[in-house]
Amino acid sequence: MENITVLGAGSWGTALAIVLADNRHNVKLWGHRSTLIDEINGNRRNEKYLPGIDLPERIKGVSQLDESLKDTSTIVLAVPTKAIRGVLAEVKNIAIEPLTIVHVSKGIEPDTLLRISEIIEEEMPSHLLKDVVVLSGPSHAEEVSQRQITTVTSSSKNMKAAEYVQDLFINHYFRVYTNPDIIGVEIGGALKNIIALAAGITDGLGYGDNSKAALITRGLAEIARLGSVMGGNPLTFSGLTGIGDLIVTCTSVHSRNWRAGNLLGKGQNLDEVLENMGMVVEGVRTTKAAFQLAQKYNVKMPITEALYDVLFNDRLPKDAVDTLMARVKTHEMEDLVNIMEKR
Repeated sequence: MENITVLGAGSWGTALAIVLADNRHNVKLWGHRSTLIDEINGNRRNEKYLPGIDLPERIKGVSQLDESLKDTSTIVLAVPTKAIRGVLAEVKNIAIEPLTIVHVSKGIEPDTLLRISEIIEEEMPSHLLKDVVVLSGPSHAEEVSQRQITTVTSSSKNMKAAEYVQDLFINHYFRVYTNPDIIGVEIGGALKNIIALAAGITDGLGYGDNSKAALITRGLAEIARLGSVMGGNPLTFSGLTGIGDLIVTCTSVHSRNWRAGNLLGKGQNLDEVLENMGMVVEGVRTTKAAFQLAQKYNVKMPITEALYDVLFNDRLPKDAVDTLMARVKTHEMEDLVNIMEKR
């Protein structure tokens, strides 16, 4: 039994707090909205993000960051990518001992092109950072909160830290594997949101299963192409944080990226979509970052490029799909051959 702090009382942070509480850990769940924290503590509910789910007594809602960090050396960072620097800026002014930071967000920072673990290492002073661990995989918060069977991956430069996090979370419904490839795990988890946006668009346009299967398959090729150039292991992209996460995010109505893409395909513009969603759609910022990474590494990413034009250059989704279908013919195994030759 340990004292764990979860920073971020959204759907995913709350679901992971439930897992930890089920494993008999004492959990402080931090959120900046006092009304939400009062509901967690008073009604044992978080109706905005996980309606109908009763929260275990071991979860304590906290609205003050300094209070949430007392008596713990492990924090789960479950805030949106764009909020990470701001939260860590406060954490490093409060923390008094080295922390193990488990990040569970999926994104890449535009312009800096840093993965989340790199942002954490940049923001946190070395004397306050013990380890950075990534927890990622095909996992909808709604299903985890219902104790439905889920598998994820724990990854870190320090495998003992990855195994420590594995032990914190693993139970009869939440199985955790370990993987030393932190680059591949983060890239796979982030870039799948781009393909999920595109999958939602094709569904919104009225295309069928053939189109989605093609999109997922070629999307995986793009993810592996960029991830391998950046130092990820190609085998990682055939695992939970590659094809596993890609399938669940591209095919489920729980996926906010799929839902956002679906609205785009039905004719809404990006501003309307984001307003209607009411939650962060990580794939939008990640598309910009991936587009920049493709240029930096001179990697072909036609799906990403087409989605970038839809999101940021006001291109019609139907026109983007037509352009993808008109690309110059190539060999299906070309990507795999190139990746293996470079290794």
